[in-house]
Amino acid sequence: MKKGQIYEGVIERVDFPNKGLVHVPEEDRYVTVKNGIPGQKVRFVINKFKKGNAEGRLLEVLEKSPLETREPVCSIFPACGGCMYQTMPYEDQMKMKEGQIRRLMDEAVRGDYIFEGVKASPKEFGYRNKMEFSFGDEYKDGPLSLGLHKKGSTYDVLTAADCKLVHADMNRILVCVLEYFKERGVSYYHKMQHTGYLRHLLLRRGDTTGEILVSLVTTTQEEHDLQPLVSRLLELELEGKIVGILHILNDSLADVVQSDETRILYGKDFFYERLLDLEFKVTPFSFFQPNTRGAEVLYETVREYIGDIRDMTVFDLFSGTGTISQVLAPVAKEVVGVEIVEEAVEAAKENAARNGISNCKFIAGDVFQVLDELDEKPDVIVLDPPRDGIHPKALPKILSYGVERIVYISCKMTSLARDLEMMQIAGYRVEKMTAVDQFCETVHVETIVLLQRETL
Repeated sequence: MKKGQIYEGVIERVDFPNKGLVHVPEEDRYVTVKNGIPGQKVRFVINKFKKGNAEGRLLEVLEKSPLETREPVCSIFPACGGCMYQTMPYEDQMKMKEGQIRRLMDEAVRGDYIFEGVKASPKEFGYRNKMEFSFGDEYKDGPLSLGLHKKGSTYDVLTAADCKLVHADMNRILVCVLEYFKERGVSYYHKMQHTGYLRHLLLRRGDTTGEILVSLVTTTQEEHDLQPLVSRLLELELEGKIVGILHILNDSLADVVQSDETRILYGKDFFYERLLDLEFKVTPFSFFQPNTRGAEVLYETVREYIGDIRDMTVFDLFSGTGTISQVLAPVAKEVVGVEIVEEAVEAAKENAARNGISNCKFIAGDVFQVLDELDEKPDVIVLDPPRDGIHPKALPKILSYGVERIVYISCKMTSLARDLEMMQIAGYRVEKMTAVDQFCETVHVETIVLLQRETL
């Protein structure tokens, strides 16, 4: 087997995050092919070898999978990289994710544990309350597009005018913004040459409140009067209501949505969302779970897993805008949230005050450093780290408290599997585990683990 060779085969299963396993009989070995669905017959080319394992790039789907019993619900599937599995029934998506978790966790967990399956999102479509759309073109020197990247591409952008992961209000706003700049022939930012104006459109919409925040992200390389765009946006017929329109200036060479300067073109630079009878102020860059209804299922599960915490101090590490802290505060003595993003910490403090919660304390800083400065000692710890898991220097400090129970929430199960190794060495046993499908139609899932300290 060599690079450049083309083979055909059937995807036997898909491992996390989207690694299809195809058996090649003539070579008697398996090849990993991304972006497929279990049961599809595919043609692929060998494009690299990693640690002796062959990886192939999908060229063509020759036959649909028996699992593909639904018609696509948007116009750019399957070329779009935004979601993968919309032709599979939702129950089959959850079964596939359950298999992915079990295969990883059965290997990572020592001894027996209870796996409680995958909990469904209350909404399968239209669930995302935040979306970052990119400006670009669909092909070299093509017309301006605004939407999501083609599967496997960092440059080609498909216009997502009918994306079904978001509310229809977001699609109407996207089309309005795209038509406005197309009419004026405004340039988009070319990542290689670092030239051009339009970068991203960041949309956030409260699922429960209908409040919408529109953020246009551009460079400072050109000057344009954006007030006519503001007027056009405010004239749109929407189910919700635009409460803020922002112009975010970003001259960073990196392809990330960030702000060098934020100008308010209309309204305010935040919106409100409700979750489990609490109200949260959400700003353009503050972390908030992207599936509000799914987050309610997630946090109710965390509350159940953490058990009785009366008269206890809870550490909520990687606390974001303090949603978990405030969900737990009414049944705890005190909750201490630690989060590295200062904007999120300020929002957390404001949210707690707005919700009348006085036994929450939020600290801005790196968990690794903040733990050395805290006088409080936790009785229980909740961990909700970023995708890459907990920094290997921070984890021993967390474990050194020796608390009875730890609840770990993970949006990347491979990072979770790695961290569980150290946690089990430190004397923790995995009691039970479940998952919440916060990201329907996509490769992602949120896993929740209860760990109990073993008594000698």
